[in-house]
Amino acid sequence: MEAVTAPKPWTLYAPGHSSLFPILMFILSQCCRIRADDGGMEELATEKEAEESHRQDSVNLLTFILLLTLTILTIWLFKHRRVRFLHETGLAMIYGLLVGVILRYGIPSTSYHNTTPPSCTLKEGPVSTVLLNVSGKFFEYTLKGEINLREIHSVEQNDMLRKVTFDPEVFFNILLPPIIFHAGYSLKKRHFFRNLGSIITYAFLGTAISCFVIGNLMYGVVKLMQVFGQLTDKFYYTDCLFFGAIISATDPVTVLAIFNELHADGDLYALLFGESVMNDAVSIVLSSSIVAYQPAGANTHTFDAAAFFKSVGVFLGIFSGSFAMGAVTGVVTALVTKFTKLHCFPLLETALFFLMSWSTFLLAEACGFTGVVAVLFCGITQAHYTYNNLSEESTKRTKQLFEVLHFLAENFIFSYMGLALFTFQNHVFSPIFIVGAFIAIFIGRALNIYPLSFLINLGRRHKVRGNFQHMMMFAGLRGAMAFALAIRDTATYARQMMFTTTLLIVFFTVWVFGGGTTPMLSWLHIRVGVDPDQDLQPCGDSFQVLQGDGTQSEGQSKTKQESAWLFRLWYTFDHNYLKPILTHSGPPLTTTLPACCGPLARCLTSPQAYECPS
Repeated sequence: MEAVTAPKPWTLYAPGHSSLFPILMFILSQCCRIRADDGGMEELATEKEAEESHRQDSVNLLTFILLLTLTILTIWLFKHRRVRFLHETGLAMIYGLLVGVILRYGIPSTSYHNTTPPSCTLKEGPVSTVLLNVSGKFFEYTLKGEINLREIHSVEQNDMLRKVTFDPEVFFNILLPPIIFHAGYSLKKRHFFRNLGSIITYAFLGTAISCFVIGNLMYGVVKLMQVFGQLTDKFYYTDCLFFGAIISATDPVTVLAIFNELHADGDLYALLFGESVMNDAVSIVLSSSIVAYQPAGANTHTFDAAAFFKSVGVFLGIFSGSFAMGAVTGVVTALVTKFTKLHCFPLLETALFFLMSWSTFLLAEACGFTGVVAVLFCGITQAHYTYNNLSEESTKRTKQLFEVLHFLAENFIFSYMGLALFTFQNHVFSPIFIVGAFIAIFIGRALNIYPLSFLINLGRRHKVRGNFQHMMMFAGLRGAMAFALAIRDTATYARQMMFTTTLLIVFFTVWVFGGGTTPMLSWLHIRVGVDPDQDLQPCGDSFQVLQGDGTQSEGQSKTKQESAWLFRLWYTFDHNYLKPILTHSGPPLTTTLPACCGPLARCLTSPQAYECPS
């Protein structure tokens, strides 16, 4: 019996048909060639798609850069012509609106969705990532968001319209930090601390009052919409409170710019600026606390005392933790710049200052706190301590760097606001809700300013006059923070309606109230052309001696004596201990610490402290 050997790999075994071998080999080679050609065509298509996407992204960024360039040139023209009826942020919004109209209606559609999409049922809602097996190849798809039924066949209306919609996290992690940090770093401490008690009252108590007044009024508006059949989806009481929190964040950038240009009354400027800076922080923490409100039981939207006090605890915990993180980062930066010789290398010094300041925001967000609060108090700490350790070149660089970043980021956000009115795909316009919101924010602002001013004046020697109160009422504009909080979550019907309404409120307040600032100053007879260095009238909660620069005049000594005991205690502690530890100024620690701490005092006191008078 003959042994039959198995055919070798890639060998075609066909007894009696050896003439078929060349034909089969040719067919096999053609199949492999076709498959290789298909793979090559697929790779080429992928490369072309990636190249087209890259070109599209470049056009999108170029669009915003051209918007900012046009805004800057128009700002120069307005300043040259002394035009004050429209601020640069209002200009940026107008240009954004024009570009949004062009993108929405001027670019032809590139839709290729002509068939009905496949349907499926999910028990737990949509998933963030989907893996599909297409002819043996696996493809990953990510969730973009819900699409309105009327727009189901125009998903790709045009790529430009889809891609100019930024991820909301871009606003929080990239654009907001330089804006908030600049507010704290450029703080005019003398006027700010003179009015610190009033500012804290307006910012904390006033924002809480405004939030709950607006939230309750808007809940009545929502019930009215239900009566008239204008509400097509769920809108809970907690949603109304959330709207009250985000819309209570004031941003009087237009008013403050005009105040600064006209040198308006320093105390009024400090009250407005301080309130806007602090209440941004309060609003974002308050909105987080409202989101954290989760009553036990089946109905998660009823009042529950335990959940309420838990939300209060969340508010206090987030705010205090964020404050501590920002202050600690500022202190660490001050110690590093004091005990190293980075001042010999201004570039390295500026780079370290920049990175430490920006990382505060990201660190707080990563730890579950609020980056806005952290970076604000980091800026205040850096200005009070670290700034004194920087070289002369670095002091100029850091001021100019954050001023430019603040200017560009703020105008970018306002440009995007104008763009979003036409490019955002899920607007919900409700006339009743919009009108009700305007009335609610007016009432909320009034119940914030006037009653609290009455209470504040009971303890102030230098009263918040009536014309100041009217100007603060008028200057309660909404801006970048309200927009950023509203756009961060637009997944539900209620949040989409809030976003649309917030956008319209920002437009109206910036254009109307911002443009009417100069006439209002004249009508209310508020001082302009005031020298801030000479405008040092003592007031009840004044504390400008915290500045600590230069010798104290008689007026400053009087202010210190009239200031509250808590601030006197803080000033003494800061001047005698913190300033000498964290900076090169202040009295030597050898003169303020006990004798037993002599070695530690000599180690922490810099040689410059012995040269400078205390």
